Amino acid sequence: MENINKEIILKAIKESETVLITTHNKLCLPIINRIYKKMINGLKFDDIKVCDTLIIDGHHRYVSSLLANIKLDEAKSSKTSATIEYDWMEVEFVEEEWDTEEKIKRLNELDAEFNNISIEKIIEMTK
Repeated sequence: MENINKEIILKAIKESETVLITTHNKLCLPIINRIYKKMINGLKFDDIKVCDTLIIDGHHRYVSSLLANIKLDEAKSSKTSATIEYDWMEVEFVEEEWDTEEKIKRLNELDAEFNNISIEKIIEMTK
């Protein structure tokens, strides 16, 4: 896939049969890109947490799954009084890396364990 950007993401959301509502107004493109690469290489991920049609936890996984054309399972969750709905058109998709090298390493280790593959294979697929 070409460089993932807001236009590509909005197109995938528009073409999706089931659109969930975001409760975040900002998402990280490098995180989406890493998860997308893992998904298209067959890695499995935890369910996203939803309350009715609101994403409570798993925004980056949800967007990545739409781009990879993979359906993630949903786990019921609850919202709080602080939960705010946003229109996907309002979401800012930032180029800034939110994860530290240490966090990326830890997430890769967890993904390797969850999928029963080597950490080296995970690192290779995310290049």
